[in-house]
Amino acid sequence: MKRRDLLKYISITPLAGASIVGGITSANATPLAVAAGRDLFAELGVRTFINAAGTYTAMTATLMRPATVEAIRQASHKFCMLDEIQDKVGERLAEITKAESVVVTSGAFAALTLGMAGILTGLDPVKVKQLPKLEGTGMKTEVICQKAHAIGYNQALTNTGVKVIMIETVEELKNAINKNTAAMHFLHVQSDKGKIQHEEWVAIGKQYGIPTTIDIAADVPPVSNLWRFNEMGFDFVAISGGKALRGPQSAGLLMGKKDLIKAARLSMPPRGETIGRGMKVNKEEILGMLVAVEEFVKIDHDAEALVFLERIKKIQAAAMSVPGVSTTITTPVLGNVTPTLNITFDYSKISKTGEALKLELRNGNPSIEVVGGKDNIGITAWSLQEGEDKIVAKRLKEILEGAKV
Repeated sequence: MKRRDLLKYISITPLAGASIVGGITSANATPLAVAAGRDLFAELGVRTFINAAGTYTAMTATLMRPATVEAIRQASHKFCMLDEIQDKVGERLAEITKAESVVVTSGAFAALTLGMAGILTGLDPVKVKQLPKLEGTGMKTEVICQKAHAIGYNQALTNTGVKVIMIETVEELKNAINKNTAAMHFLHVQSDKGKIQHEEWVAIGKQYGIPTTIDIAADVPPVSNLWRFNEMGFDFVAISGGKALRGPQSAGLLMGKKDLIKAARLSMPPRGETIGRGMKVNKEEILGMLVAVEEFVKIDHDAEALVFLERIKKIQAAAMSVPGVSTTITTPVLGNVTPTLNITFDYSKISKTGEALKLELRNGNPSIEVVGGKDNIGITAWSLQEGEDKIVAKRLKEILEGAKV
């Protein structure tokens, strides 16, 4: 049936009933569903595992809370206009995060790219289409960043066409500011390694009229970080949705000044001919992120941290029961804030390297993922489900016992 004929048919067909025409189900029809109990991972031969490593992208990051999954399920049954749902969800998220404006993006990396695009183009639709070509457009071309903050994710900024200028001191920063400076970018998780801290960074930006931006991708908890940097005065803040927030892995938030977020959205879907057209985020992810944030701010994170710590201590005790094994538990302060167990070995008593032990955990049944290098193993309880700490402890002890010299 041709499209125009289908539309004509629909216009004269009653809405009641359960007829299906050309794949379109009428209002009262029962929707098709995946057969109950179908295990698609097993069907496809995809390995699943106990995640004792953390919220790594390669490991599909996080598991969403039931309320978030339910929001996604409900959203999948209705249509809406993409800009309208972004507007309404953005308003709600702005109230929670104390930002002037918020938009849901396809991850923190996309938030950085889109935020940078908004700084460069403003509300000029011609400039929006010119990105990432900056030469001859009148757009600025440089972003200043501390050397200690130079990580691979700065690619998100250079995707817009800008060049990153590295500095170390306040004097170098002020000397680097010129007519081509578009922004000053800050990386929170590396802030202890830089010579200029958040407040001074923002103050210098305001002094010279340069927008300041910050990447806090995996830097909650504490929950206050959701609004701390907005209140501090950063022009935009980028955060991942698929880590501690436990939203969809392919979602994140761009929070910031109202005009900047408005400009950034000109490079987002549903608009085409933009560098952000491929950074699509659907209605399910948008509502999923809203509910994920709502749930996150309600949680007693101190109590949750104690649960994580008890799970880690259980695994630590199992490892320490084997001669030749040493352990420490630390909790990072700036990002990935969760109790982390580090295990090292005395090779005069343990015959296997950390890498070999990692592989044995991975290849066992159940499969278990940890992190680490040649001489150590790293474990967190962040992504462990109830009871899995006992499984990890038992399996780790078995392997270590088998590796005794």
